[in-house]
Amino acid sequence: MLRPKIPTNPLPTGIVTGTARSDVPAVPHQTPAPAPMAPARPTVQLTPGAVVAVIGGGTAVVLVVGAVLVSMLLAVAVTAASLAISALVIRSLVASQNHC
Repeated sequence: MLRPKIPTNPLPTGIVTGTARSDVPAVPHQTPAPAPMAPARPTVQLTPGAVVAVIGGGTAVVLVVGAVLVSMLLAVAVTAASLAISALVIRSLVASQNHC
């Protein structure tokens, strides 16, 4: 096993005491003054006009999303109806060819 010749983390061999310096004046520790508290009020203040604008925007979004959903439902219904009609026509053509 390898051993280092110089200790990597030397420990103190005796009691370590600091020396007092007389040329530096002692300054008592002062705590900083607390920051002033902001008044408790809502962050966003809406005017009546802004409230009307938000309500109008929300209504427009609901109407657009509703129109898209209704159009998708109608597209599915039209596709299903056209497939059903095509299946009936093909069935009647196959039945009339076999009947003759």
